[in-house]
Amino acid sequence: MPDIDSPSTTPTPDGRRLDVVAVGNALVDVLARTTDAEIDRLGLVKGSMALIDLVQSQSVYAAMGSTVEASGGSAANTAAGVAALGGKAGYIGKVADDQLGGVFRHDITATGVELGRMSPPAPSEEPGDERATGHCLILVSEDGERTMATHLGVAGTLGPEDLDEDLLGRSQIVYLEGYMWDQAPAKLALRRAMEVAHSSDALVALTLSDSFCVTRHRREFLDLLHGEIDVLFANEEEVSLLFDASNFDAAVAAVEETGVLGALTRGAAGSVVVAASGPLAVGAEPVEHVIDTTGAGDLYAAGFLHGLTQGFEPERCARLGGVCAGEVISHFGARPQADLRKLALAADLS
Repeated sequence: MPDIDSPSTTPTPDGRRLDVVAVGNALVDVLARTTDAEIDRLGLVKGSMALIDLVQSQSVYAAMGSTVEASGGSAANTAAGVAALGGKAGYIGKVADDQLGGVFRHDITATGVELGRMSPPAPSEEPGDERATGHCLILVSEDGERTMATHLGVAGTLGPEDLDEDLLGRSQIVYLEGYMWDQAPAKLALRRAMEVAHSSDALVALTLSDSFCVTRHRREFLDLLHGEIDVLFANEEEVSLLFDASNFDAAVAAVEETGVLGALTRGAAGSVVVAASGPLAVGAEPVEHVIDTTGAGDLYAAGFLHGLTQGFEPERCARLGGVCAGEVISHFGARPQADLRKLALAADLS
């Protein structure tokens, strides 16, 4: 297993070392409450993410009730969480020179995240086409579960030429969003990001993102665990699918055999950390009311990664991840609303 407890902290010549740089689909979230019956009627699978075209997007949006808009994207949420904890975070994604693109840029930089060099395409003449900023329609069920329908727009065209390699080279940890494996140019970008990270002695972390994503790219994800990835984030269903495991314990054993650091979430049951010392279960942070699970995994990753960059042991990283996830599921939206640093301090995790 790599030396995951002590990521490189040697600054680059300009001294501007970053803790985490995240690479992902830059999206603006559109959230609305719904029912399980409506999700079925729309042909969506509850709790999953589906990529949709413009026509489908318009149909789903028309069926949504009152909405709330907020900048999102899985990896962007994680970067914002790291910054909220007091860490130095960067982000690489792709937006267009349109209204939603301006909203995304403003919101993520307002959190304190350093935005990588972005070269947007020419302004779109048809809102919602592949030249426009992407959006994610998020339907939140009565039990707080989120179901996502995503129109990637220009986010789906991010390629190696769009990477800010200076930003990547200044990071202790490069965090990659598994959702991006669905786009050929983005897959090449992620592979290049891994190369840059390895050349600068940074750790590489990957989130599997979604069970359907794992199903589509299982063999490639497995290959990445042999020398490319140092830290793996997955939920119980995703990791079981990845290893074709009959149960969660078998999946945990399979992660242990790879030698990577595994951070495996189980919802209300907390998480299991798979480290050099063996698997360790960590309880979930108590939450009085679960309002919206959007961003739970993203913020768990934020807390875990921030802990790693501070030299925390894996168990403490998982506890901090649980605190961050507990905060974000207690309200609507995927970005923290409470002061995460104060929450970490109260939990003796600062």
